[in-house]
Amino acid sequence: MTNTPSSRALALETLAGVSRGKYGNIAVDTVLRRSSLSEADRHLFTALVYGVIERQVTLDFLIDQFSDRPTDALDEQLRLSLRMGLYQLIYMDRIPDHAAVGETVALLPKRTRGYANAILRAYLRFENALPEGSPRENKLKTPEAWAHRFPVLKEKASADKGFIPETVAYGIPLAMLNAYIDALGYTEACAALDALSHKPPLTLRVNSLHITVKDLSARLTERGLPASTGLYLSTALRLPASGDVTHLPGFESGDFFVQDEASQLCVSVLDAQPEDIVIDTCACPGSKSFGMGIGMKNRGEIHAFDLHESKLSLIKTGADRLGLSVISVARRDARDPDPALMGKADRVLCDVPCSGLGVMAKKPELRHKDLSESARLPAIQADILEASAKYVKDGGVLVYSTCTILPTENQQVVSAFLKNHPEFTAEDFMIPAQDPAVASVESHDGMVTLLPHRHGTDGFFIAKLRKTKRNQR
Repeated sequence: MTNTPSSRALALETLAGVSRGKYGNIAVDTVLRRSSLSEADRHLFTALVYGVIERQVTLDFLIDQFSDRPTDALDEQLRLSLRMGLYQLIYMDRIPDHAAVGETVALLPKRTRGYANAILRAYLRFENALPEGSPRENKLKTPEAWAHRFPVLKEKASADKGFIPETVAYGIPLAMLNAYIDALGYTEACAALDALSHKPPLTLRVNSLHITVKDLSARLTERGLPASTGLYLSTALRLPASGDVTHLPGFESGDFFVQDEASQLCVSVLDAQPEDIVIDTCACPGSKSFGMGIGMKNRGEIHAFDLHESKLSLIKTGADRLGLSVISVARRDARDPDPALMGKADRVLCDVPCSGLGVMAKKPELRHKDLSESARLPAIQADILEASAKYVKDGGVLVYSTCTILPTENQQVVSAFLKNHPEFTAEDFMIPAQDPAVASVESHDGMVTLLPHRHGTDGFFIAKLRKTKRNQR
């Protein structure tokens, strides 16, 4: 009888793969498909992998405090095990401290067990020795809790090393924190980063060509997955965060697809109608094209383009599952528009490649992104917007969107485009909230930035532009 690896052992192996360049979500899905873990162990495995990736900055900071060697000098297995152990001690309240330490140490060879045990227990002694009145209850989840601890940590806890209470609390590099503060101001930045530090619900777009929202909601509830309606849209359903969506009732029959409500709002703003000609210039993985096809009642034309031919199968497979025949796919660089479609489109969606800072809650690897690599994006985004505009017919609508909150990739790109294109005007829009806990979506100068703490969605940017006259220049 073969021994099945434990959830912690599988998490350690998966994290090693991610550290060598694998995508976390793909690596996790692969393990879940192949393993025979119980439901509880699947949840523990998933939480450990995503949690350690998300909190790597925080965890490495702590290792540096209690280790006599810097984190990057430790061998990979020891480094990853220490991250997992600390993550359990800090963020997983249901796991007893002795289990977090013992199970972590047991993953290691004998030669490093003593070292790992010493570091994990040093952290526990530090926390237990905090003076009366220390903010223990939030267990290092806020800048205030970290600020209280900084004075009694080693001199490694210093701003010149890129560590301040906010970077460690939110698990991001100093450059990324500063980018958020520059974009939103300190208070809003902290609120957004706090929201992005919590696992978001799973949001579905109901395929109303197949099933009603009420009927799908009832099917999910029968399976022990109580669904709530969207914060804004009647076509959205929100579920507690789930692992493998292909196991949900209605997946195989095409009754829904996964799409954050921010992305659904983007499709709603575009407002494609039956018999329209629509172009999705950067379409993969296809959720916006799917939403448009459903809204068009599967009548008309949707040309879904993407630069990466290998990804086009995602759109084809998804469209087939959902029963959408209106979508055609083709490889095309969005900066090089199809001459046969110029001036023909009623609606054009320009959802450009971006830094992705609004979706860090779902893609924790983005927390470690080197923002200098994103410096070239605004020029690419401007070129794509310029090219996409050539598709729009007189009176047609162009929507520009990103999943980031940076003005350099959002408002500045759109404002520069409008300055050079008087034939386009910004068109304001408003979508009222159906839930009093969130703010309504209301644009200014045709643009809005959705924020997770205000709107309950991904961080997202939408701009609506209408072509009102021919360019006479």
